[in-house]
Amino acid sequence: MEAVLGSGLGVFVGVTVILFGFAAVMTGQALASTWRPAWNLIPYMLMVAAAARFLSFALFGAVLLSVGGFVIGAIILIAIAMLSHRATRARQMVTQYPWLYERAGLFGWRNRTGGGTAKA
Repeated sequence: MEAVLGSGLGVFVGVTVILFGFAAVMTGQALASTWRPAWNLIPYMLMVAAAARFLSFALFGAVLLSVGGFVIGAIILIAIAMLSHRATRARQMVTQYPWLYERAGLFGWRNRTGGGTAKA
């Protein structure tokens, strides 16, 4: 596992998933609250994944240029940010347009008059 991640599993989970995962949540919420589309998260999360690699290298002696660690970390951070973005967008739609939409789970909303889930 260390050969793929470029660091130990504990370091990867602690730095990438927990510490920078919080940054991904906050980034997803920030982009959703300014009504930006979800694809804008990808370049931001690539930069955050690079910062996570650097912090793992600087603090714990992990391999800096670990392609596997960077790609896995970037995928996890993009997923966290996208989930945060979608949950925030669903909350926004229901809060700002309560006469049009009602909540349909954590990540969705639906028309008050009709059936299907509306997509942003």
